[in-house]
Amino acid sequence: MDIATAVWGPRWGGWLVTAAQLIELLMTCILYTVLCGDLMEGSFPDAAIGANGWMTIACIILLSCAFLRNLQSVSFLSFWCTVAHFFINAIILGYCLLQIKNWHWSAAKFEIDIYSFPIALGVVVFSYTSQIFLPTLEGSMAKPDRFNTMLNWSHIAAAIFKALFAYVGFLTWGYETQEEITNNLPTQGFKATVNIILVIKALLSYPLPFFAAADTLEHALFRNKPETPFPSFRNPDGSHKPWGIVMKMGLVFSTLIMSIVIPHFTTLMGLIGNFTGTMLSFIWPCYFHMRLKWDTLEWWIISLNVFIICLGFIIGSVGIYYSTWELIRAFQGEDVHKVLPILAANITHLHKF
Repeated sequence: MDIATAVWGPRWGGWLVTAAQLIELLMTCILYTVLCGDLMEGSFPDAAIGANGWMTIACIILLSCAFLRNLQSVSFLSFWCTVAHFFINAIILGYCLLQIKNWHWSAAKFEIDIYSFPIALGVVVFSYTSQIFLPTLEGSMAKPDRFNTMLNWSHIAAAIFKALFAYVGFLTWGYETQEEITNNLPTQGFKATVNIILVIKALLSYPLPFFAAADTLEHALFRNKPETPFPSFRNPDGSHKPWGIVMKMGLVFSTLIMSIVIPHFTTLMGLIGNFTGTMLSFIWPCYFHMRLKWDTLEWWIISLNVFIICLGFIIGSVGIYYSTWELIRAFQGEDVHKVLPILAANITHLHKF
């Protein structure tokens, strides 16, 4: 935020970054809500309640997020999210390895579908845009001096594991690989058991982006006049005022409404990833770096920054075009192109850290 303000000025810098962060954070919250609905519907296909009903139930459970006061509570929930995550990974990878004799080696070939690949690339970019969490995390760490180490190793581990998980999953089910990969499990009872655990993981994952979104809104709008447009929704002891709780509950309900209204959320996620994701991951960091350090940078560092910016513009522009086109087709009720399964597997592993 401070860097954007220094580069673009106090009028536009902070607001542009805040808007991009909020879009990414709320889309992440929406995705977890959609994931709960899809998984529960896949687990109980004959139930009278559909995906929208399951999402509503999930939203009611998630209303408790409005009472979160600090990152310690979020960290506790994220810890159990990680435990559930490891448990699910062990089950799925174990099943995939047991099916090694039936792997679809012939399907694992390099080819690009121009319609689905830019969308899938946006999904991958979206799943790595951890910049939206960094201000909240860094400011709340007990040992901020270890922030860079945490950031480097978490991204390296995530990249290696996501690639291996997606590849093994694709070899097991080929082009039948579904976006929520647990829906590929063979028996209904087995699938339902794993899906319920994954729903628990999604519910435990929701508080982190929600807390970061609420924290971003608080710092931008709800500190105290005249510094921000509205008064603080916290009491002097740090607890929430009643109207602050109501506002946060409204934020939870807004994610539910978006989850129900928008069809083919994967396509929308690809659009957002190609827009705000490329801005936050490729274009803005390099531009800020050159703008602030131009006089001290060597020529090859400047060239590298320019290359990354150009790459970001190309990826973002192509992805925005095809994602928008597919989203329009979805709203019109037409069939959309299936996102490449080996990349869509990132949806199941969206948790940023």
